[in-house]
Amino acid sequence: MDKFTVFKGLVAPLNRENVDTDAIIPKQFLKSIKKTGFGQNLFDEWRYLDHGEPGQDCSNRPINPDFALNQPRYKGAQILLARKNFGCGSSREHAPWALSQYGFRVIIAPSFADIFFNNCFKNGLLPIVLTEQQVDHLFNETMAFSGYQLTIDLERQEVIAPDNRTYSFDVTPFRKYCLINGLDDIGLTLQHADKIKAYEAERILKMPWLATQLP
Repeated sequence: MDKFTVFKGLVAPLNRENVDTDAIIPKQFLKSIKKTGFGQNLFDEWRYLDHGEPGQDCSNRPINPDFALNQPRYKGAQILLARKNFGCGSSREHAPWALSQYGFRVIIAPSFADIFFNNCFKNGLLPIVLTEQQVDHLFNETMAFSGYQLTIDLERQEVIAPDNRTYSFDVTPFRKYCLINGLDDIGLTLQHADKIKAYEAERILKMPWLATQLP
């Protein structure tokens, strides 16, 4: 998982409330658990004018020109600005996979669904909760100025606008530690690799018959 310290990126607005995980990544794309290949189908039913299927070449599909992510000014956006209750619906982890693989590192909204919120941190995405008034202002700025960018300082827990206005946000110390150090659940476990190896070696000495059952 990539480390997250200070990040600056282009902002794309998704001006919809209650965006559920089936809208983020529709159900027909959930057959794979490889954690790859989902970015092209992010918001599939909104980005494209036809019905997408797994394995389909998206390069030739007709796009919806009215959808924000298809507009040239938001190409390459890495910060998604959303409305309240983002990520509601089912608990599918494919939703943060798709967002991350599309290129997003940060999602800013007034509120998130709890399971989606937790899944973001486990997959290197930073979900930031700001007030509705603050999000309204950022929407206005994003749509008023082409190329609008924000800087996210995780260490200081601040969103910094181009005019140097700052917005503070909360994040638990543990989640902050994991993102800054690029540690997912596997990475956290591997920090104790020496202790795990020592335990396994001691266990084999005490119960040598277990070694004959190992592959």
